[in-house]
Amino acid sequence: MKFAVALTLTILALTTAANGSELRIALAEDPDLLDPAQGTSFVGRDVFAAMCDKLVDIAPDMSFVPQLATAWTWSDDSKSLTLKIRDGVLFQDGTKLDADAVKANLDRYRMAPESKRKAELKPVANVVVADPLTVRIELSAPYAPLLAVLADRAGMMMSPTALAALGDKIATKPVCAGPYKFVERVPQEHIVLERFDKYWNPGPYAIDRITYTPVPDATVRLAGLRSGGFDMIDRLATHDVDAVKSDPSLSYVEITALGYYLMSINIANGPAADNPLAKDKRVREALELSIDRKILNDVVFDGKFVPSNQFEAPGSRYWDAAHPVPARDVVAAKKLLAEAGAPHPAFTLTAGTGTTDLQVAQTLQAMAAEAGFDAKIQATEAATMVQKNSAGDYQAGLAIWSGRPDPDGNIAIWIACDGFLNWGKYCNADLDKNLAAARTTTDPAARAKLYAEAADIYLADRPALVLYHFKWMWGLSRKVTGFVPNPDGLIRLAGMKIGG
Repeated sequence: MKFAVALTLTILALTTAANGSELRIALAEDPDLLDPAQGTSFVGRDVFAAMCDKLVDIAPDMSFVPQLATAWTWSDDSKSLTLKIRDGVLFQDGTKLDADAVKANLDRYRMAPESKRKAELKPVANVVVADPLTVRIELSAPYAPLLAVLADRAGMMMSPTALAALGDKIATKPVCAGPYKFVERVPQEHIVLERFDKYWNPGPYAIDRITYTPVPDATVRLAGLRSGGFDMIDRLATHDVDAVKSDPSLSYVEITALGYYLMSINIANGPAADNPLAKDKRVREALELSIDRKILNDVVFDGKFVPSNQFEAPGSRYWDAAHPVPARDVVAAKKLLAEAGAPHPAFTLTAGTGTTDLQVAQTLQAMAAEAGFDAKIQATEAATMVQKNSAGDYQAGLAIWSGRPDPDGNIAIWIACDGFLNWGKYCNADLDKNLAAARTTTDPAARAKLYAEAADIYLADRPALVLYHFKWMWGLSRKVTGFVPNPDGLIRLAGMKIGG
């Protein structure tokens, strides 16, 4: 109740303070650390999209396009990538972007103790400054996902001056080279950015000020949009789509996502893994057999999402048709639990505090109970949940992954032995060999075969259960124009305007 009252007051304050050059965005969660090296939350990437340009960006058709790097070339042996750095770019503290700055950032991402990007850049053996505006990334082996990695957090450039001053505390005052600069953050309340007047490409950016407000409750987000307290809301609930479409003051935008929703299971990360779900894959198989993904989709999402059991979306290039979504079979689930000697296994399911997260958790809880599971739900704020899960302080946890254009960024991050979101510490040497082989070739057919073999392994071990692929859905005030959706789900502010 206190949260609801405080949020109502925040919305009223924002409504009063609104002006034509401010875009007020309600996010489904509060971002974690505003440092590309340390951050892991999806909503953090929304803020980074405004604040931190990358070496490479992704177009709506999922092609790679220049941003801070104007061009790139692979060596004949595919073991080095040379990038030309855009001239005349300044960081938001006035520091010049050059090859030395790029090297400093890439070296930090791959070596700093606080960096969560190490696994993504593990194949990088060296970063060489070839001239003031040329960087050569040398690899220990061919690494097909590298461009996709540079189109995400590991490609975001921060000011070396600010990094030298703040080190691993850079998240308290991030300084990047994007169109909007950091002004302030009040955790759980708001993040404010302002337009950077020396940005290298100012033309597409007409809005002066961006305010992000975390609002976990989808109903409250919609109420804020309707009242004029927000100009844009992310992760519109599926049951609210018709309400937005029928409101003449609002507009609705959607796009099919790269991303998915999954349940991560703590297999071997500390004392919390001492339970039947972690110790016996028959129990995990029983849990999956207790779930009807179609019913989950119909009940929680009005049938608008895509039931799925793999990290790649059904029908996409690297999805394996040999492993379709399994049907629900409660009888078979009970039999497996009896064979495992655990007819009534208990576990705690961690979920976010948002309305949709809790609906998913409650639906899964009810389904699993019919097979004999005693699942307790623990609602946890998103950033706190990531920290606790990373530390092994969970048994099973629901999580959203926004998706990446390269399959390695959808699969290895969760289940490779060194995956940076491998919260449960699952580790299978055969799977790791398979994923490593898939990184060394750019041939789609060869990669598809390797990822099919990977599916054979992880779908049997079940260290995580993918539940569905989703759609990105936004509600906007009719005053907001120029928003172009992207399958990665990030809000890119280029071209957006606010009318009178």
